[in-house]
Amino acid sequence: MHTVGVLGAGSMGSGIAQVAATAGHKVVLTDTNEQALEKARQKLAKVMARLEEKGRVNAEESRQIQSRISYSTEMSDFSEAEIVIEAIIEDLAIKKKVFKNLEGIVNDSCILATNTSSLSVASIAAACERANRVIGIHFFNPAPLMPLVEIIPAIQTDNDILQQSVALINSWGKVTAIAKDTPGFIVNRIARPFYGEALRIYEEGIASFETIDWAMKELGGFRMGPFELMDFIGNDINFAVTESVFEAFFYDPRYRPSFTQKRYSEAGWYGRKSGRGYYDYSENGKQIEAVKDIEIGNLIVNRIVVMLINEAVDALYLNIASKESIDLAMTKGVNYPKGLLKWADEIGVENCLAHLQDLQEEYGEDRYRPSPMLKKMVRQNESFYKEASITT
Repeated sequence: MHTVGVLGAGSMGSGIAQVAATAGHKVVLTDTNEQALEKARQKLAKVMARLEEKGRVNAEESRQIQSRISYSTEMSDFSEAEIVIEAIIEDLAIKKKVFKNLEGIVNDSCILATNTSSLSVASIAAACERANRVIGIHFFNPAPLMPLVEIIPAIQTDNDILQQSVALINSWGKVTAIAKDTPGFIVNRIARPFYGEALRIYEEGIASFETIDWAMKELGGFRMGPFELMDFIGNDINFAVTESVFEAFFYDPRYRPSFTQKRYSEAGWYGRKSGRGYYDYSENGKQIEAVKDIEIGNLIVNRIVVMLINEAVDALYLNIASKESIDLAMTKGVNYPKGLLKWADEIGVENCLAHLQDLQEEYGEDRYRPSPMLKKMVRQNESFYKEASITT
């Protein structure tokens, strides 16, 4: 039986611990904060009680899963672990310090994994003497429920470490997608326009938060609207990721943060967790109705979706991941109604290109520049999943 170490007892770390314990592993969950550990223990007990009520597990299975997890404030308890997954604050300096310390605790064959959502895995690995055993293993929140896990080898990572990591996470019943070590990996890179373009549409006065969310759900088929989702994630977290990706891409205008989100974050309007975000979650919070105008709604959906498609195409163009992994990541990682590259085929790549070119001409901004791959596919009359048409 593998012994799995998880560093960080927040919602992500405790969720990863639950997944590993459910898969039959002995788990050591470590955090310097004893209260966080106790909270994680109590949360797991409640989760397992609910699963028992629903008949998902029986009482004995629940007891065994909980008994497999030990809680500790000492990283030295990772000494027997065969893999350690770090799930702490998204701060590169702190992560590098932690990984350097971990290397002096674990055995030589232990895999060191980071759950970072957007930081450089290569940079984290560089803190270690044996950088070849460091890898990114990025779960999505809540880890027990979300099927996707991005696997990100650094340029230093040995191929056998990659293969072992993929096999292990697959054995936990997860769906893995291998991604290149670039800012945001697959999901957090491609998803930027879902938030950024929605904010831009709001800032232009085209539609309200409520109307944009209505359009994306009712007309676009997304489970949550962008403003609902940002409130769920936390505006502070989402803005920090946006800033990180923008900086990491050398200030490419496609990833420029929004002043609206910056101000909401500065005001402490983080969303659900603070009681106020784009929506008011207080007991007597005012609810505003969406303007359910089909014409405006379609404009919103088309504009955001074509921006998402362009990001997916560019990720494929730059070999971030395969087309299958890209579409899998967006449907399994953030519950998009369709894979974006399949969606491009349905819309027609020529229509996607024309829409982007119209936006670029209207605004004169590099934000809307079409991917070179999209231009090439239109020239050659190709599709992503259909056989290429033969032109004479």
